[in-house]
This record gives sequence, structure tokens and C-alpha cells, in this order.
Amino acid sequence: MDIRQRENVKTYDDLMATVRAAGRPYDTEKIGLAYEMAKQAHGDQRRLSGELYISHPVAVACLVAELGLDTDSIIAALLHDVVEDTGVALDALKAKFGADVALLVDGVTKLTRIQFSSVEEQQAENLRKMLLAMSHDVRVMLIKLCDRLHNMRTGDGWPPQKRRDKALETMEVYAPIAHRLGMANIKEELEDRSLYFLDPVGYDEIKSYLDRNENADSFVAGIAEKIRERLAENGMTRCTIKRRVKSVYGIYRKMYMQNRDFAEIYDVYAVRIILDSVGECYNALGVIHDMYRPIPSRFKDYISTPKPNGYQSLHTTVIGHEGIPFEVQIRTWEMDHTAEYGVAAHWKYKAGVTAADKLDDRMAWVRQLLESQRESDDASEILRDIKSELLPEEVFAFTPKGDVINLPAGATVIDFAYAIHSAVGNRMVGAKVNGRMTPIDHKVVTGEIIEIITGPKDKGPSRDWLNLVHTSEAKNKIRNWFKKERKEENIAEGKAALEKELRRNLINIPADRYDEFMADMARRQRMNSTEEMYAALGYGGLQMSRLMIKIKEEYAKLEKPAAAMPELKTPVRHSKASEGVIVEGLDNCLIKFAKCCNPLPGDAIVGFVTRGFGVSIHKRDCANAKAGLEGPDAPRWVRAHWAEDVKESFKSSLELSAIDREGLMMDVTTLIAEMRLPCYSMAARRLRDGRAAVSLTIGINNTEHLNSVIARLRKVRGVTSVQRV
Repeated sequence: MDIRQRENVKTYDDLMATVRAAGRPYDTEKIGLAYEMAKQAHGDQRRLSGELYISHPVAVACLVAELGLDTDSIIAALLHDVVEDTGVALDALKAKFGADVALLVDGVTKLTRIQFSSVEEQQAENLRKMLLAMSHDVRVMLIKLCDRLHNMRTGDGWPPQKRRDKALETMEVYAPIAHRLGMANIKEELEDRSLYFLDPVGYDEIKSYLDRNENADSFVAGIAEKIRERLAENGMTRCTIKRRVKSVYGIYRKMYMQNRDFAEIYDVYAVRIILDSVGECYNALGVIHDMYRPIPSRFKDYISTPKPNGYQSLHTTVIGHEGIPFEVQIRTWEMDHTAEYGVAAHWKYKAGVTAADKLDDRMAWVRQLLESQRESDDASEILRDIKSELLPEEVFAFTPKGDVINLPAGATVIDFAYAIHSAVGNRMVGAKVNGRMTPIDHKVVTGEIIEIITGPKDKGPSRDWLNLVHTSEAKNKIRNWFKKERKEENIAEGKAALEKELRRNLINIPADRYDEFMADMARRQRMNSTEEMYAALGYGGLQMSRLMIKIKEEYAKLEKPAAAMPELKTPVRHSKASEGVIVEGLDNCLIKFAKCCNPLPGDAIVGFVTRGFGVSIHKRDCANAKAGLEGPDAPRWVRAHWAEDVKESFKSSLELSAIDREGLMMDVTTLIAEMRLPCYSMAARRLRDGRAAVSLTIGINNTEHLNSVIARLRKVRGVTSVQRV
């Protein structure tokens, strides 16, 4: 089905038909009870596209059944949204369907009841929660992938900005996870559907290339028939030959990211040969190379050197007699099952599933990723490392003994050393690539033979390596070494870095309160002492930015009043613009905008010198500013005005009053997306008199821009007033 067509709404009968077609011993009575519970819990809830919400979990359950997963997985798919979106408690699921179902549902459920400081932090914590559950039972992620796949299939009902956000998240996180799990079909469809939302023009262009090649199917069919005949002549009669066209996103990557023309992509069309044994695969390779001329450097042996996700196959690209290049993939039936379904092949093609099947060696990367993030509290760093580890691009290099080390693209020889063993990385003093000395920041390329040169046992890594390594595993091992071996050095570096940051933020803690203040900070970070906190800052286990947030909060509560700032005389010298604001009498001061009035360029403003937070900018008619100018802190208020060339975007909060109707929020979000405004928050509530209130915070350039936005929002059907708050 074309990506633009909406998927048919799935019903319970469709689910039962899929379950029967799977031919496995499913407990249909238990599945029926789960369906009734989900249907009752979701009630009249509807999706943005308009159909009843229950159709979504049923469709996800159908996908799970198609993968061949067990009864508990299908039940969890039916119930995967009831804890998050309805009043059903997890304990109720556990009591009715057992602990396994409850754990699966909990693993898929997002952390919606916890307040996060940013969308990025929430995304990181939700992903870490799923990965943790996945490390115990991979079915959690298989259900989540089916959930995301159906959402992307029906994403036309989302507002434009949500479509793009979901597509980007899918491309960066979920498609790579499907790749690491070896689920090629799901990975390719997620990528294609994401591309359609992110770059519809590029998607349509590639589709038109494929559609214009009307003779392609007959060409590949003719090639397949000739290969079948020649293999039969060589005794390989039990073979199956499939035809494949490269995915739209796969072509897009090569055309737009490698700057190639469509005619320069040699693997658009492929023939897949499936045989009974590994020996026959290599024999078939010889037959193919005898029939057609192979393209040099286009042969890959993934049978002897499997990919990290378990994928095995022989790949070769040859040129047909018509002068058209095409790819040939040769594999056994078991390899084909693994390539199509990845870890899900355990359930689809095995009569029984053991505990080891749920957590085989291919899940080691999940445990390693979680281990490397255990001591980190920076959400942005966690998300960045997770995305880096999941990238589908990989490189394969060899040790001098022939052992294969696979790393993400961009990894350096330092990452290579730590991938061998932490002791090798810690003692590394240099590296040879293909027999030649190379810098330690050399990025590993597939096929290289790398020899790590080590020094004495007491040799340790350099702190600078933290800026060179690419993998979270290497970063974690370097930090652990400094944590254990350089405690005094860590304390000194951490203390010096903190004192520098305090000076930069104009925080001057009284000497008689300093030790007590820092001891309290250490306790808040769950550290046993101030020295332990300094050490954590030194080796990177504690992020300075997160600590400073707490320090600023506590510093503001100190009882000792700051010295009153003398009133400025006129005329005064003018400071340089900071954040688009000029504060008279102060140079290069830290600026923040008061949340009580959210001033914008064009508003008359005034500044207040805070204790440790720089200058807070208020509107002149702000109630807090008026009260402050007449109170005991009046000397701390300073003159301020906007610079002439302000280009920053500022947050502004609006309150919309409207007649309550279906589609109101969709119309508002669509308008915001059309105006290309950053939206930081949005909330709506229903009022008693048939009206609704919508609160939103958006990015605005100045008051003129704000007035234009307000005018357009007032034209939304049903909106009666728009006020700045």
C-alpha cells in the first residue's frame, strides 16, 4: 500500500483472523478478555483522524501477531495505552493477566506523570525506561516498534508539526533500534514513512524515478529465471529466488547524502537467492560470477562476518548483459528468517521460547548502553549517546590476530582499544593502522587492521580523550579510570571548575557559610562529602550545569542581604547589548527575562539587580516592578532599554478564550505551525459554560510580531479573545 493511503481500521475479527493464520497455540479466550477490557477503558476516545481509539491497539496487536509473538505479547499490545491514557491501574492488569503482561505494558508506557524540565529530558527518560525493560525482555521493544509503525502509517491525521517531530524521532531512534534488532522490513517502512513527512518533495521525486522504470520488474524477473536455470544445471534445484527493489529512503540517502545520480546507484534492483546450506551459498556465488561480470569492491561476505544484529548473507553487485547493474543476495532459509524478522524470528519460527531467547547475545548492546549511562544525570547527554549508539552506520576493523571489532561510524582508534578491553585502552600510547603509525584521533574505516601499542601498567588515559572518543562505552571507561586512580586530581580540578563557574555567575557565598553551603549541595546530589562532589565534577560523573541550577536556588535563599546597589546617576555610560538588552551602567552582565511579565522588544523595560542571577528584566508597567521601585530595594532597580538590532526569539504566553468544539486545538496548532512559530507549551481546559480556554507559550520577535500573531489567532473559528499574559 502506498504511504499516502490510510491504513484500513482493524477490528477484533481482523485480529482473530491474524491469530488463526499464525497457526500457533494462542489463548484466544484470554485475548478476548483483554480486548473487552481495552474497549471498555478507551470508551468513546477517538484518534485525531476520527476513528475510535480502540482501533489503534487492535491494529498493534495484529502486527504483534504477524511477528509470531506469544499470547502475553498480544494482550500487552491490546492494553499498551490503558495505563497511560485511561484510569486503569497497572496492578489491575497484573491481577487479571499476570506479572508478565503487566511488565510488558509498564515497559511500553511513557512517563507522563513526572514533570520534566524539557521535552528532550522527557524523551531521554522514556527511552531509557524502555531500554531498561527491553534489557530484561525484548518483547517490550517489539511491541513498541509495532505501536510506532501503526502510528506512522496513520500519521496523516496529526498536525504538521507533530508529523515532523514524530518522523524525526522515528528516524533517529526507532528505525535504528529496529535495525539493531535485525528487523529489516519494519526498519525500512519506518524510514520511508518518516521521509514522507520530513521531505515529501524528495520522497515524491524518488518514487517518480522508480515508477518511470516500467520495464524494471520484467527485467528483474528475466534475470531471476536465468539464474534459476543455471543453478538447477549445477545441482541446486531446491532454491527460492525473490526480487527486491531498494527502499525509497535507501535511495534517498545515496542520492542526497552522497550526492549521487539515480543512475549511479547500483543496488536499486536486487535478486535474493535462498538455499538450504552455507556450502550451496558459496557455490551459487561462483555460478553468479561466472554468469555476470562482478563490479570490483562490491562484494561483501556477511556469512563469515555477520553484522552485530545477526544479519548474514552474501552480497555481490554484477552487471547484466543489458548493461544494467543489479545486486544479488545469497543466504540460507534461517538467515532469511533472521534478516526479515530479527529477534522476532525466535518466536515466529520456534515451537517454544526459552528465557535465553528473550535475552540473547544480541541484547548485549542494550546492557552496555545502560551501564555506560548509569552515573550520568544529564538528559541531553544521555539522549545524544543513545542516538549515537543506535546509528545504523557501522564500521568493521580487525585486530592483528584477525578478530573482528565493530564500532559505530565515527569511532576512533581509542574507541577500538577500549572495545578490545578497558586495560588495553587505559595503557594505549599509540596505534598502527595497516602497519603504519597513525594519530590517536584517526577514525576507523571498515577493513582496516589496527594494532594498539600499549605502555606500562601504570599508564593511564588522558582527559582530552573524552573529547575524542565516540562511543559511550569508551567515555564511561575513561571516567571510571579517573574516578578510581586520580581522586586527588579530580577533587582539585572539580573544585577549581566550580569556583570559576561561581565567579562567572556573580555568586559570592560568604566565607563563614561556604563549607556548610557546599556540604548541603553534596547531600542534595547524594554524595557522602564535599570532596566526593568535587571529584565527581572532576571526572565528569556530575554535570556542572545541573549542579549550578541547585546552587542558584539555594543561594537566593541565603539570609544575609546583599549590599544595596547605589542609585545610578544621569548621564551614565552605556553597556554593550546582552541578550538584546542594554543595561545602563553595567557591562557584560548576565540577563534574564522575568516570567511574571515576559517582556518583548517594543515594551518599555526596567532592570533589577538580583543576588547571583545577574539582571532581571521587567516591563515598566509590571506590578512587581511598580512595587519594587517604591520599596526598600529601589536602589537595585536600573535603567534598561532594547538594542536596535534585536534578533533573538522571546517567549510570550497567550490565553485564548473560545467556544468549545471538536478540532479547536488542531486548528490552533496548525496555525502556529503555518506561522513557523516555536511552541514551548500548550494546554487546554473545558469551562462550564460550553467554552474552552487554551494557554500557550510561543516564540516571538517583538511586540509588532506578537500583535500580528494575536490578530491571526482571533480569526480561528470559535476564538472570541486572545490576551497576552
